[in-house]
Amino acid sequence: MFGSVVLFCLVLCLLWLLQRTRRGRNFPPGPRAIPVFGNLLEFNAQNPIPDLDRLARRYGNVYSLLFGGQKVVILSGYEALKEALVNKAADFSGRPDDLMVNDVVQWKAEALGLSLQSYNRQWRELRRFGLSTLKNFGLGKKSMEERILREIQRLEKILEDGVGSVVNPQSLFHNFASNVISQVVFGSEYDHNHGFIKMSIAGIRENSKILNGPWAMIYDTIPGVKYLPLPFRKAFTNFEDIRLKTLELVSEHQKTKVKGEPRDLMDSYLDDMEKVCVCVSSFSEAQLCAFAQDLHFAGTDTTSNTLLTSLLYLMTRPHIQERCQQEIDLVLKDRDEASYEDRHQMPYMQAVIHECQRVSNTVPLSVMHATTKDTELMGYSIPKGTVVIPNLASVLCEEGQWKFPHEFNPQNFLDDQGEFVKPQAFVPFSLGPRVCLGEGLARMELFLVLVTLLRRFQFLWPKDAGEPDFRPVFGITISPQPFNLEVRFRERERERA
Repeated sequence: MFGSVVLFCLVLCLLWLLQRTRRGRNFPPGPRAIPVFGNLLEFNAQNPIPDLDRLARRYGNVYSLLFGGQKVVILSGYEALKEALVNKAADFSGRPDDLMVNDVVQWKAEALGLSLQSYNRQWRELRRFGLSTLKNFGLGKKSMEERILREIQRLEKILEDGVGSVVNPQSLFHNFASNVISQVVFGSEYDHNHGFIKMSIAGIRENSKILNGPWAMIYDTIPGVKYLPLPFRKAFTNFEDIRLKTLELVSEHQKTKVKGEPRDLMDSYLDDMEKVCVCVSSFSEAQLCAFAQDLHFAGTDTTSNTLLTSLLYLMTRPHIQERCQQEIDLVLKDRDEASYEDRHQMPYMQAVIHECQRVSNTVPLSVMHATTKDTELMGYSIPKGTVVIPNLASVLCEEGQWKFPHEFNPQNFLDDQGEFVKPQAFVPFSLGPRVCLGEGLARMELFLVLVTLLRRFQFLWPKDAGEPDFRPVFGITISPQPFNLEVRFRERERERA
């Protein structure tokens, strides 16, 4: 009798698991899933992008996967992304709320910040505040240029000390980007060896890999595994360390700020908290802490990895580096510093920077979206709450959208007259209302850093470094494989000296 009951229960469990692997009527097609694991075993956990492209060729630009019992829709190609994220933005701009990244961010906290916030009044309130505050603190103005150029001087000094030798740039640009965004958010210029900066950068880099790596896939797929003491717990520890330090900064700001005279984003937020009744606003100290961490992460990892990738390609294509330098010399002449306005006179330099962003593919799968209601996309029915992954990587190398989709070539951004053009498929910052908040700041940083450094230095691939490895290291953000570079002064700099 007992054996029959056990067998009956096992059969019920099996039927339940099989039911969870069914896609439902008119749901996007996809590969057959197996109970418990879903389609998890379809992928190379180190870099799933080639597998996603393979499945798109088989099932089309809108297809589905199952991670455990979680149904996920993958969008590939520009038309599918535009249809969902622009034309039907209100339907596709939600956020999933039961993934590892949500658990990490909300662990011992009460708020999600901006990037993981669902598409609601709270999100709109926070984004509006973020855009206006970034503008107030110099975005698009000369004051922001001056901040960035001041921080670039630190980069120049480090590279000057490394002239004639081999330099490891891995933390160089993370420190730079972190300090720029820290000045806006926290109002402080930190030494690159400051404990907060070192801890934050290390935590950001490690969490980027954990949260889009194999352990996160297992966490999100297999029920109950989240409670086990497995290596993914390090992401929780990292985030909590950064959160506690950020709370200390919030407390310091509360004690030292002068009402109506904000020094930075934190002061502005605290001022707004005092103006608005709690019952009609989502502003809180926990939300401020989460928002500040959000901006610091987004403003550090993406920009620094794009700069690293830029140098990797410029070193290994010296003819492109030289042509950039010729254009920079022609435009800047004897001026001491570059200006962001100079980009309009540097079509080739702009094309190179944008091509570096395209091949960097820094946030290949964007941030996961979710449908806010039952909707349709390209003939398929997609229920409310479905996780949606926009494959930005598929657009950035989509055949038919680019002249040279599978190689590094600045001609992708130049017309027949050599003028800069930006194709519609250039979407490294995503599309629609959830486009990256810091896009303007990132563009300014990339231009000023690369122009300033290329004006003074020549970057070479070290002779004893072997062949360059262009395979990316996959994570929430993609980074290049670690590399060293050789630094020399350009001829014009040697003549000045």
